[in-house]
Amino acid sequence: MSVRQRKFAVLLQRLLLLIVLVHVITGFFVDRPYPSWLGLVPVGGFVALSIVLGQAARRDRSRREPPAPLEIAPPVTGRWSAVNSPADKVPSHGTHGLGQTYAIDIVAEPQDGARPAFAWLWPIARGNKAFPAFGAPLLAVADATVVHAEDAQRDHLSRNSLLAYVYLVVAEGLGRTLGGARRVVGNHITLDLGEGTYAVYAHVQQGSLAVRTGDKVRAGQVMARCGNSGNSTEPHVHFQLMDGPDLDTARGVPFRWRGIGVPANGETFTVREEAAPVP
Repeated sequence: MSVRQRKFAVLLQRLLLLIVLVHVITGFFVDRPYPSWLGLVPVGGFVALSIVLGQAARRDRSRREPPAPLEIAPPVTGRWSAVNSPADKVPSHGTHGLGQTYAIDIVAEPQDGARPAFAWLWPIARGNKAFPAFGAPLLAVADATVVHAEDAQRDHLSRNSLLAYVYLVVAEGLGRTLGGARRVVGNHITLDLGEGTYAVYAHVQQGSLAVRTGDKVRAGQVMARCGNSGNSTEPHVHFQLMDGPDLDTARGVPFRWRGIGVPANGETFTVREEAAPVP
């Protein structure tokens, strides 16, 4: 399946999902002017497209040799812990979609216990400033060109309690899926590292951009700050490499952070400021 065909299929998939939702919601308020079984048509189309896209992705991966991990600089300094790491499973986030095959999430842990733990009942949500990752500088991992940068989406409250997480998955997650990739990743920066490789920083803090599209950046340069925008449970850094700039059609690329490697889930690592490259 070509890139153009994948793009069209993804857009059609979202349209069918929207039609299904409209069909379900309007059924509570009005009598539909068509047989109810017609509502199953977009459902069947959505399922069929999902199967086709999945099979095409599997065929594509089976034909390609896994690329060697690209060594780059870390995107942060300080003490952090890894979550959803490709060191433990691939795809790391349970999907190859949006170029996330080798994506990683990291949360700031300046010292043990500094980051609020998951709450089963209370508090339902916390302010972002309760999390040490919020506002942490995001650094360029290599000399690169900014091909996309946005920071207008809001930073929402945390979703790290049981009720808030259910809300995130059922309500917010569905809405953001319909809104497209940029609503899922939130504010984000995409860098062109050269030779067909692109880096993405997701969930960037609202109003924190220090770069704009077209800028040249140097490794270690501060580009923005860690936030909690998009489909995020708490302030954290979501980082990934891809083989193209379009989240809908790009495929994930493996990486290693210089001096660190790929930290496993729960592994704590420290990047000292003097170890980060300075422009």
